[in-house]
Amino acid sequence: MSPSQQQARPPRAPGYRLTLAGQVISPELDARLMRLRLTDRRGLEADQLDITLSDHDGRLALPPHGAELTLALGWQDAGLVERGTFIVDEVEHSGAPDVVVIRARSADMRRQLPGKRSQGWHEVTLGDIVTTIAARHDLTPAIGATLQGIALEHIDQTDESDLHFLTRLAEQYDAIATIKAGRLLFMAAGQASTASGQAIAPVTLRRHHGDSHRYVEADRDAFTGVLAYWHDPDAAERAEVIAGSDENVKRLRHTFATRDDAVSAARSEWQRIQRGGAEASLTLAEGRPDLYPETPVRLVGFKATIDAVAWLVTEVTHELSDSAYTSAVTLEIRGS
Repeated sequence: MSPSQQQARPPRAPGYRLTLAGQVISPELDARLMRLRLTDRRGLEADQLDITLSDHDGRLALPPHGAELTLALGWQDAGLVERGTFIVDEVEHSGAPDVVVIRARSADMRRQLPGKRSQGWHEVTLGDIVTTIAARHDLTPAIGATLQGIALEHIDQTDESDLHFLTRLAEQYDAIATIKAGRLLFMAAGQASTASGQAIAPVTLRRHHGDSHRYVEADRDAFTGVLAYWHDPDAAERAEVIAGSDENVKRLRHTFATRDDAVSAARSEWQRIQRGGAEASLTLAEGRPDLYPETPVRLVGFKATIDAVAWLVTEVTHELSDSAYTSAVTLEIRGS
């Protein structure tokens, strides 16, 4: 399509479908909708839905705390994409002019895997741990193939919730732990793949797709590797392992119980450092309802240095009004 044809094309009409307790309510809200904002994050942090509505006539009913909302959004000429179920946890009414703001979090994450416990895990795999925790909370486990069989000689869960324990494990093994559609997912970060190991289809974003962009390059040469310590019982001393090279290492403060634990921690931190070598963000003039965290992205039409990087979505915010739909995307370097 030529630039002149693009300019002549009529504006696209955004669309959405919102249900409350199973009833479609979006048609009644069309005249009241001021803003709908969905922030989709990776990891054990709840996605958030914010809806701002006009209550100019005072006739808008406030939804009850704990009400269930489902959302689909997109473009009227291309169909809508289901974006999940959310539970209302905050309602605000302000004025004048009178406005209602509804805030809801993803239904799966609202439970937060409650309850502190103390438990020693001995001679287990990561797959064993995730499967056990999933069963406790009536979730279906989904564990990345590269993580499933990692053996742990011993690890303690001491007066901490399953959520906190999984977060700690995810940090140690450079993984993402999250709950989606009744499934407890535990997968390698930055790999552009699902928990089952299937590749996520890449997306190409071109310079003319965006209203604005930002690229920041860090000093990737600051560290050349990561050093981790572990207790060697045979030598009765502290030993060390290195991921990367030893020219200028980052030293992890914790002393690990085994060499395998130290190796995993060093490798995970080194991968994080490499992915953090640069970051980018874009605001897309036309929203992309198909963008999710962990989606691989190719950028085209920016600086050669930027276009050469293999990118990965870490967060996406969809914002819709009665006349516009935009997406703001945050990217990091894709893992090797």
